[in-house]
Amino acid sequence: MPTKTPPIEPLVPASRIRLLSDEQLEGFRSSTFAILEKTGIHCPSERALRIYADHGARVDFEAHVVRLSPEVILEALSHAPRHYVMGARSQEFDLDLSKDVTYEATDGTGTKTIDYETRELRASAKVDVATSARIADYLSAISFYWPMVSAQDYGKAAPLHELDAAFNNTLKHVQTPTVVEEATARYAVEMARVIAGDEATLRARPPLSLLICTVAPLAQDVGSMHAALVAAEAGVPVGIMSMPNTGSTAPATIAGTIALGDAEVISALALIQMACPGAPIYHSFMPGMTHPRTGAYFGHEGRVYAMGVELAHMWGLPTLAGTFGMDATYLGWEAGMSGSSASLLCALCGAETASGMGLLQGSTLLVPETMVLDSELYHSVRENLAGLEADADQMALEVIQAVGQRGHYLSQRHTREYFHKLSFSEVLHVYQPSGGYRDPVEMAREKTRWILENHHPEPLAEAQVSELNRILQAAGEELSRE
Repeated sequence: MPTKTPPIEPLVPASRIRLLSDEQLEGFRSSTFAILEKTGIHCPSERALRIYADHGARVDFEAHVVRLSPEVILEALSHAPRHYVMGARSQEFDLDLSKDVTYEATDGTGTKTIDYETRELRASAKVDVATSARIADYLSAISFYWPMVSAQDYGKAAPLHELDAAFNNTLKHVQTPTVVEEATARYAVEMARVIAGDEATLRARPPLSLLICTVAPLAQDVGSMHAALVAAEAGVPVGIMSMPNTGSTAPATIAGTIALGDAEVISALALIQMACPGAPIYHSFMPGMTHPRTGAYFGHEGRVYAMGVELAHMWGLPTLAGTFGMDATYLGWEAGMSGSSASLLCALCGAETASGMGLLQGSTLLVPETMVLDSELYHSVRENLAGLEADADQMALEVIQAVGQRGHYLSQRHTREYFHKLSFSEVLHVYQPSGGYRDPVEMAREKTRWILENHHPEPLAEAQVSELNRILQAAGEELSRE
């Protein structure tokens, strides 16, 4: 039987902070102008090059290099909406980006999973996308869903089967980072139209959004840009993410990495607005670092991702921020340390959306209970961001007077009333009758098991399921011929 999906609980900061001064922001804006006007961006798409040229860019068609003046960039971005709605299967889970909150998503594109039943490490499959979507649907910390791992049992059509598993197992908005080809984008838009129900709803409340990555340094991928243009034309939100690595595909300074990454993002977002003025877009900056001794990848401190939030807002755009413990190799101190600080800072800087919950080992490994543990971190951040109610009833002066010195408050009605309003973790500080406390990882596994056994989101209508299956079959046949 279907069960009700709990309401989402976004981060609602009681105050804001600034990490970059106006002068620093203007410096980064000027650096983006300088990079794109003097150095330029490599774009191997003839279609994109023509769009750039038609809108005033200097295009070297032979070298596939585009140079954009500040005037051309600003004209293109002037059409981009500052806010819009990211829709969902159920309207109560729509994400209104004009609200002063941060909506958090899972992480995505993992390739391995720890099987929940056998506890064995194996390659990920479509069933894992479905399982993680159902867990995400239940957790109030997760406002929208990225397919967390790849459906490796479906070959070239994997990105579409990931969407199918997601749409069938969550009522929440779905964002995909794996639809990066024109053909899959066309089918993905068609699937989103089935979920929305009609063209008008697809544009007003799109249940799907795309995330497209640039290629560091200063390059775009032909398939990804064509996918972005397909989605934008349909009114499906498109984000551009830059992921340069400090010291290898970016300068060995944080400021240089930010300058490079922002230029990549702005070059692609300008293209989308040239082709589809007014299309919903968002800015995303999630750089990494290269370890100078090993060459290994690891993430930056949370402040760098929060600075990306401020850059997006400087350009008048919403953002997708990077949060949580992507680098952690196991469930423990490392995952907790890297997760909460980035989420806190990005929310304080005003991020509209963020992602990164639930994967380990550089966003490659799904351990199902990690989603529950990350949700605990999330709610800790949410409570720390919240303001304080301090009216007369909250101050409790009459109760303090009634109890007096050396008494206790357990018998007071005020205590009973307010204890019921407090939230207590089902995972942390769980006392066991034999003494001591339960292991939080074991508690997270138990909660994950309970969710999978008891939570079943409202299913899609039979007609929608049938239509999605038809689309998947057609896509499979087309893609297998390529």
